[in-house]
Order: sequence, then C-alpha cells, then structure tokens
Amino acid sequence: MDYVFKALADPTRRLLLDRLYKKRGQTLSELCEGLSMSRQSVTKHLNILEEVNLVTVVWKGREKLHYLNPIPIREISHRWVSKYTKRRADALLDLKSKVENKK
Repeated sequence: MDYVFKALADPTRRLLLDRLYKKRGQTLSELCEGLSMSRQSVTKHLNILEEVNLVTVVWKGREKLHYLNPIPIREISHRWVSKYTKRRADALLDLKSKVENKK
C-alpha cells in the first residue's frame, strides 16, 4: 500500500488516473493530449502506475490501451478512509435520532 500512496502523491499521475476514469482504454497519444510534457515523461508516470497495479494494459493489435484498476484505491478506502467516516456517520445518526425523539 505504501507504493500506491507514493504513486498517488504525484499530481500528474492523479490527472492520468482521472482521465482513465472518464474514458477507459486510452492510448499513450490520447493520454498525452493537452499535457505540457513529453511522451517519455507520460510513459514514466504510466509505468509507475502499472507497477503499483493502478493501471492495467491491454494490447489490441499494435495499440496499447490503458485502463484504470480501481481495486487498489478501493483497498485504501476500505483500510484508511472508511474507518474514519464510520464514526462521523454514526454520530450523525445518533444526533438525528435524538433530535427526532425530542419532537
């Protein structure tokens, strides 16, 4: 999980993941559109995302298509985020119940 956090720490990699979320199965050329960096730089970022399993690749003929793999992000959510939001949600439910019982 440490590697996933490190990969997500970079804003360019988060941007690439956002783009893959919006449109699945993009080529390197598509992912480079509108970015002010070289193809080699984008490739390096994609390689890091592949290494930590946030991006999967499917070859379709000569095209290399990139897809978002949401499972590592879901694991982070399950392990780190949900346990903190559960207490807040429980507190709000308790508050709601107390307010409704007073009426």
